[in-house]
Amino acid sequence: MGSMTPLTATLPFNRDCIGQTFEPAKRGGALPDRRGHWLIVQDQGLVVSNDNHELALPFGDAPAGFEVAAKQALLLGTWRGEPCWVVAVARGDTLPAGYHRETCVPMQGTKLPDDLLSLGGMAMQALWWESTSGHCPRCGEATTRIEGEWGKSCPKCRYEHYPHLHPCVIVLVRDGERVLLARKSIWAPGRYALIAGFVDNGESLEGAVAREVKEEVGVDVKDIQYVGSQNWPFPSQLMVGFVAEYAGGEIAVDKEELEDARWFPRDALPVGPARHSIAGFIIEHYARRR
Repeated sequence: MGSMTPLTATLPFNRDCIGQTFEPAKRGGALPDRRGHWLIVQDQGLVVSNDNHELALPFGDAPAGFEVAAKQALLLGTWRGEPCWVVAVARGDTLPAGYHRETCVPMQGTKLPDDLLSLGGMAMQALWWESTSGHCPRCGEATTRIEGEWGKSCPKCRYEHYPHLHPCVIVLVRDGERVLLARKSIWAPGRYALIAGFVDNGESLEGAVAREVKEEVGVDVKDIQYVGSQNWPFPSQLMVGFVAEYAGGEIAVDKEELEDARWFPRDALPVGPARHSIAGFIIEHYARRR
């Protein structure tokens, strides 16, 4: 891999973004006094109040109207010295007056600041893990939490498992003064981004880059260089970013994966992904600049 300095630690959804202001509580257990910040998750969004014209998390005791849900709250950790409680509410639930849902999804135009995006992402991942780890994947027995960890243990067969992160590669392909971008049919008209895909069993990250590019757009790449990574909580992925140089072949789009792929001049790029994503970061730092 190359020697580029990773600058992606400051991207939202990476815990590095909020640094030492946050201390994780892996156990996720309950405290006698449930006070602090409330991360109320609804349909990949956070429930926030408009406090002094700024989006703010509810703070203090369990917010009025959420008392029932708060009984199942998870302790995520402490932020700015105060506990962070995670609560889930159903997609169709009507929110109490004074609150609204703000999406955490960059592609949906989130208005949340980076620190709340990062906390919201961790909250969503914690809830996803809770929803998928209640029973042992080996024997089906109900699991219990491992002391001091997010992991779960089976009291019957003693199998232990921990929160799952699914590695994905995402890559910008360059060829002199042009770059290769692609789009999916579900994206907004005219929007293009990078080629990406999950890492297969037994694959290196670089091998996954070469395979995904070949499978999705039909070209070969070389000089694959690591750029950085981003936690991506939709629902539980780790995006590992690369740049690579074009090595040959003609574009042949896999229509089951993509709607289109084409070369764009570096100085005439189409509408791209949001700044919150590693895709946007890579395009900004490695496509537009010489």
